[in-house]
Amino acid sequence: MHKGKIVVVDDEKIVTSAFKTLLKVEGYKDAAFFNNPKEAVDYLKTESPDLIISDFMMPEMNGLEFLTEAKKLHPETSMILLTGYADKENAIRAINEVGLYKYIEKPWDNDDLLMNIKNGIERSHLLSDLRKTIAELEEVKTKLQAYSENLEILVAERTAELTEANAKLSGIVNYCADGIIIIDKNGCIIQVNPACENIIGLSQKSLVKMRFQEIAYSHKPEMNSSANNTGGIFGLNADKSEVILRDYFIVNKLSKEHIPVEISFAAISAENSMPERYVGVIRDVSVQKETEKLREDFIATLTHDLRTPLLAAIQTLKFFLEGALGELTEKQRVLLNTMLGSNEDLLGLVNALLEVYRFDSGKLELCKTSFNIKDLVEKCYDEIKPLAQKKEIEFILNCEIPDDNEIYADKSELKRVIINLCGNAVNYTNKGGRIEILTKIQSGDLIFSVTDNGNGIPKEDLPLLFKRFSQGTSRKRSTGTGLGLYLSRQIIEAHGGKIWAESKLDKGSEFSFLLTGVADFKNKTERQKING
Repeated sequence: MHKGKIVVVDDEKIVTSAFKTLLKVEGYKDAAFFNNPKEAVDYLKTESPDLIISDFMMPEMNGLEFLTEAKKLHPETSMILLTGYADKENAIRAINEVGLYKYIEKPWDNDDLLMNIKNGIERSHLLSDLRKTIAELEEVKTKLQAYSENLEILVAERTAELTEANAKLSGIVNYCADGIIIIDKNGCIIQVNPACENIIGLSQKSLVKMRFQEIAYSHKPEMNSSANNTGGIFGLNADKSEVILRDYFIVNKLSKEHIPVEISFAAISAENSMPERYVGVIRDVSVQKETEKLREDFIATLTHDLRTPLLAAIQTLKFFLEGALGELTEKQRVLLNTMLGSNEDLLGLVNALLEVYRFDSGKLELCKTSFNIKDLVEKCYDEIKPLAQKKEIEFILNCEIPDDNEIYADKSELKRVIINLCGNAVNYTNKGGRIEILTKIQSGDLIFSVTDNGNGIPKEDLPLLFKRFSQGTSRKRSTGTGLGLYLSRQIIEAHGGKIWAESKLDKGSEFSFLLTGVADFKNKTERQKING
């Protein structure tokens, strides 16, 4: 089916009838036929055809007059004039005056007529599209002219806004109490503010020749190695655009003072591209560190001084219970045992606080020796087993380590971690539950895990597990100190290892730690072979 609306006007009905049949056969469904040109003019006032075909000789209004009126209503519509041979000159005049598309002499050839009808419709569509395009271009031209006229004003306004914003930013940077530093991806200093100059004790002119690693350091070796990594400095990359560096120090070049600082770094880069520059805010935390030290020293002194009266009270209660002052009644024994237990719990809390202080103050020195790890795990298992049996818990040890395999670590501190993880598993596993311990050596690394089918830990509470005074949940679980896992993390990290937990609520938990490079030899026999 052909698309296009056609209007045919001829005073002879036989002609319009012939057109109707021809157009229908050729698939033109949208066509209107008129024997009176005035009626056709009325029709054209409300309808927009794609092609108009008109006879020349008609009463009341000839073809030239009709097409002139039609041209006023639809200037882009293609028009064909049907003429006799004698009217050829009038047809040519109509083309010149009215702007007709074609004239066809009667009698016409159907193939030629159909070709002209098809081309006439396409011409109308092209003219219509051209008109729309011209209108759009005129609209764009008008907007461009308006924009061009206002461009200088817009530029001036934008320049004023940028100048004001730059002045505000410069004021913030120059008068900020914290140091601000900009470095490239290799750690080379690009720019600093006055506060940063004061902290470091050098001018910007001197600093731009240096690298960040020359003015700042950390007591943690892994932090210094990450600062030297040029491919994603300080762990910044496409997935992580911000990082906070704690436990860092800046050496003031004038006073030689080592100033404790916290540095917040953020990448400066285009979206989806590797960072090229980083801006850092350096905050002097000397006062904060001093306050923390005073608080920690107070707690350490207090807890240390509490040990003596607590030990005296515990020893006195034991004397009573041992019958040193005579036989005790059952009620007296129950009361004294309760007092003894409470005092021992308090002593445990005091000892835990002292251990925390030792780790936090850096006073703990690991005493590393070579020892049989399998023996240590089995001893810890034997100590915890009675507690598990009391709760009717299935307690399984799976130790995939040869009998004579040794590791190099602090035995007493490692035992503390294992006992704590296993003890927690027993405490938080319901009666009749199941706990499995897995220990193995893999590529010189010790891997230890404790898995239970207890209550589990909510996902949102997992990040709290290894923090001080936290039991890993916002809901009350026990009366413990919340220091066991914190100390365990400190011990494992002091060994250069990693400790973590995985848990699903109401399904259980798995606590694991990894010590790298502690088992340099598979067993004693192999070490003896190597030593010769």
